[in-house]
Amino acid sequence: MHSRSLLSMPTTLVVGQDNVANVLLNILLNMKTTLKVKLLPSPEQSSALKDTMCQFNKACDSISKTAFENKCYSKYHLQAQVYRNIRETFGLSAQMTIRAISKVVESYKINKQVQHTFKPFGAIVYDERILAYKKLEAVSIWTIKGRLKISMHLGGYQIARMDRIQGQSDLVLINDVFYLLATMETPEDPPMKPKEFLGVDLGIINIATDSTGQVFSGAQVETIRQQHLNIRTRLQKKGTKSAKRHLKRRGRKESRFRKDVNHCISKVLVQKAKDTSRGIALEDLSTIRKKTTVRKSEKAKHSSWAFNQLRGYIAYKGLRLGVPVVIVDPRYTSQQCSKCSHIAKANRKTQSEFQCVQCGFSLNADHNAAINIASRALVNVPIVASSQEDSYKPTALAVGY
Repeated sequence: MHSRSLLSMPTTLVVGQDNVANVLLNILLNMKTTLKVKLLPSPEQSSALKDTMCQFNKACDSISKTAFENKCYSKYHLQAQVYRNIRETFGLSAQMTIRAISKVVESYKINKQVQHTFKPFGAIVYDERILAYKKLEAVSIWTIKGRLKISMHLGGYQIARMDRIQGQSDLVLINDVFYLLATMETPEDPPMKPKEFLGVDLGIINIATDSTGQVFSGAQVETIRQQHLNIRTRLQKKGTKSAKRHLKRRGRKESRFRKDVNHCISKVLVQKAKDTSRGIALEDLSTIRKKTTVRKSEKAKHSSWAFNQLRGYIAYKGLRLGVPVVIVDPRYTSQQCSKCSHIAKANRKTQSEFQCVQCGFSLNADHNAAINIASRALVNVPIVASSQEDSYKPTALAVGY
């Protein structure tokens, strides 16, 4: 995904929702579309790549020390101070030295309070000057032992998208396997102007429910989450080196599982909105964990699912297909009647049951909330609240118009 196209993307923002704007735009701007390419180096090539990573990150440590001691975080000024010494001391090429300086400067944009250090096998960012793809067979890459031509393993997905690779590629080492994470150009459809919205209610029991009534159940997810939790608890109690290694593998497995489920859900929702010429409306849940209290036994369940990740996937997939994504105020969506707009806590009978105490309308609670979310994306007028609740104006951030 292109940062340039996102920065130029027009947004409609209602006053009072700056926090929502920052949350969603940060998700979009920090999310790149990448292609994961597996490398197949020989033992000698693998050794050269590892030596290069270690030397590169030692150089980053040296640059970081200079930057922190001199409080110099400008790439231009830092380069003037360290460039010659880094090249002579660590044997890096000119462009590799520039990449090391850039990595350090980027890290200090997040936190300047402590000196940063880098792991020996931390990622190296390669650009076109020090890395080149050789059709669908190999990659030519710079190492401290010279330029190497390393074979690649490509599946059908990668083969179909290799012509979209542009810009930088990150060399990473995962479980002793080398990968290139290549930045990929992704075609984007022109944004449409929908007359209706598909509201999406996110939750724990049901991960997502849309305003047409389609439910993405969390039952299977909860079963697998509980299995992961039980295994993780046993390993943490054991505390051996083997158990700690197993914990790391288990953590990566859980992460892949969450990503896969969130990708599948977001793909279905965005395609559904695209096919029906609708935008997508989501709640602003950026502070949900701070504002809600749960029982101790429910804390792991409440905090284990990556809703921010799911919302980010919906946002960037929507942008890719020209589907506008709108963030609305979440207050009372679960207590408001989608038929008569009456708001009362008594309307929510149980977790799954909604029945309006004023008009008698009943519906699945998540489905009712999703309809309310969709309606708030269309208007910006006061909603009449019950005498027990404060009246308010629903506000929305629209992205992609």
